[in-house]
Amino acid sequence: MTAGPPVLPAPELRPVVEPAAIGWPRAVLRTSRPRQWPKNLLVFAAPVAAADRGRMVGLLPALLAFVVFTLASCAVYFVNDVVDAERDRRHPAKCTRPVANGDLTERHALLVAGGCVLAALGGAALTGSPGLAFCLAGYLAMSFLYSGSLKHLPVLELTMVASGFVLRALGGAAAAGVAPSGWFVLVCSLGALLVAVAKRYTELSGLGAAAAAHRPSLRHYTPAGLRAAQRGISTAMIGAYLGWALLNGSPWGVDCHLLTVLPLAGALLRFDWLTGRSVLGRVEDLITRDRWMLACESVWLLLFVAGTT
Repeated sequence: MTAGPPVLPAPELRPVVEPAAIGWPRAVLRTSRPRQWPKNLLVFAAPVAAADRGRMVGLLPALLAFVVFTLASCAVYFVNDVVDAERDRRHPAKCTRPVANGDLTERHALLVAGGCVLAALGGAALTGSPGLAFCLAGYLAMSFLYSGSLKHLPVLELTMVASGFVLRALGGAAAAGVAPSGWFVLVCSLGALLVAVAKRYTELSGLGAAAAAHRPSLRHYTPAGLRAAQRGISTAMIGAYLGWALLNGSPWGVDCHLLTVLPLAGALLRFDWLTGRSVLGRVEDLITRDRWMLACESVWLLLFVAGTT
């Protein structure tokens, strides 16, 4: 028999190692959650709502407030990922987070968090607004308490998540020198609570029996209860928004502001439908990526602008 060609050993496959100059900054950026930064646009809510015939006051201080709250929220994400690292490693989606998978050490995460806190406090001081500094300090204290232990307490954890959104809006109002009305605060509070409840529903429905292992507070909720709460909050939010539209102090804009209730109601109905079919999806994506939601939001914005010009 003729001997065949010699069999060469298979080449050794080595994992591609990302250079530290790229890998570490990328891990830091991923942990800072850029996709969540648009939440901080809430700082512009009060200046926009208080716009008088097309004139919006306090735009530059509100812009600085946006930067301040973005830095503060980044600090919270770093601390939260360190606290939840072990639990995240068992989660089907969160296991890829840099702290959980080892791309970013816990020590480095905490150091970056400290830097973000100092930068946020310095930015708040630059505005010269005690109200912004107070809202920022409250946001940081509440968020770190939430990350440490309070996230496991049912109902309270929902109100704490919602309060983070409201403090952003109040911080922007303080920076811009705008006094928000009670109706404005109520609408913001209900909208924030609505998002928090929707997030828990998608987690509970997506993870099923394993939900409590990843978030202990979920064992105290039921899908039906969360859905009922979401719809009740949506109804209350429309009522509060009507109160704001009627009593916001701009008589020439009342008609347009009342018309904005229609796209708002459409957006809430669409959000309810999307939440019901979402599995482990980001609730924020339901608001910012669905074309029908974007259409409702665009119509709302056009009508709102028409009411302030």
